[in-house]
Amino acid sequence: MLRALSQPAVKLMERYLPDPFIFVVLLTLIAAAAAILFEGTHPVAVAQMWGDGFWALLAFSMQMLLVLVTGFILASSPPVKKVLALLAGLAKTPGAAILLVSVVSLLASWINWGFGLVVGALFAKELARQVRVDYRLLIAAAYSGFVIWHGGVSGSIPLTVATPGHFTEGQIGVIGTGDTIFAGFNLIIVAVLFVVIPLVNRLMLPTEQDSVYVTRDQLGEDEKPVFTPTRPAEYLESSRVLMLLIGVPGLLFLGHYWFVRGGAINLNIVNFMFLFLGIVMHGTARNLLDALNDGIKGGAGIVIQFPFYAGIMAIMTQSGLAESLSEGFVSISTAATLPFWTFLSAGIVNLFVPSGGGQWAVQAPVILPAAQALGADISRVVMAVAWGDSWTNLLQPFWALPMLGVAGLKAKDIMGFCLIHLVITGTIIGTLLVVL
Repeated sequence: MLRALSQPAVKLMERYLPDPFIFVVLLTLIAAAAAILFEGTHPVAVAQMWGDGFWALLAFSMQMLLVLVTGFILASSPPVKKVLALLAGLAKTPGAAILLVSVVSLLASWINWGFGLVVGALFAKELARQVRVDYRLLIAAAYSGFVIWHGGVSGSIPLTVATPGHFTEGQIGVIGTGDTIFAGFNLIIVAVLFVVIPLVNRLMLPTEQDSVYVTRDQLGEDEKPVFTPTRPAEYLESSRVLMLLIGVPGLLFLGHYWFVRGGAINLNIVNFMFLFLGIVMHGTARNLLDALNDGIKGGAGIVIQFPFYAGIMAIMTQSGLAESLSEGFVSISTAATLPFWTFLSAGIVNLFVPSGGGQWAVQAPVILPAAQALGADISRVVMAVAWGDSWTNLLQPFWALPMLGVAGLKAKDIMGFCLIHLVITGTIIGTLLVVL
């Protein structure tokens, strides 16, 4: 049944979903028009909000570009290639490949969202080298695991409210992760998704005649000729000692950060880890830079699109549009249903404000007073915002860009499959937030 449903969805997205750049342009126009029509904001003021906020995500854009590039560098190193190849060798059939990449992506995304995006895509490519399977679904399966990230240990909203001094501490105090990430209701949602998502991906596997298989160019399988240095500069580029002298101190820093300072995993640490492991495992600067040149090709979408999303976020937050949307859902809620309506409103806001921290800053001032007035479970409402933020990433191509860059695909290639997941996971999460 899911196979029959997924094929029309795939064809629909292939026909009508534009390039992610067109998508962000359309979202910009929609957000601007809504701010003018529903919030009464003057067009000049909207333009000022948009322009002032346009460069607000520059640091984050660079972090995301580095997620793609450093992850590619690490995964293209000889030792990691061997590990991925051995793991991929466990899958002997197309169905097994889909199940395996789904589970690996879910696990990696639960641990850390940036790690999940890169590992899922690179493992999918390795599977495609060994198993003849629909490449679109393989990458979609890798991306579908990303929906779990905000219920995992790198979830920005539950980690925010667990940090002393957070901006809502005066209202709700400090809420530990035992009441959010590791709460019984959240762990059950995570467990159910770990079962359902791989099965849904497997059931969507197209028939032989409907499948689209990977090309050699997309996999980047061409072997590079062995380089023989002849000049002093080339000997430096081929020096393994030089790379160890810079790589080992980087790894020592990581060890000290985790085991002595007790540091947490964050995006900068993930990028640092990927880079310095890549430096050591590639062995020479020439090998490293060759991998860098290959990896950077997929980053164009991040560079051009993230500033537009920063502009949209500014319009949504400064015009009051996101707040009004949240208030509309709160107005029809009860103590029992508030988590569901919060989840739904967070999913809609996420289309325009695809940032967990940014979304919490927008919705918390509306959601938390409503939860207190209604006597709703604050921890559950917090996680409802978190799950809503990650849920509509299945439709929003913002977060898919790093994975698509690694895979060499367009958003329209995978979003038909993701649309099926959007409906199924939304139903599961929304229901369990209320009934558990």
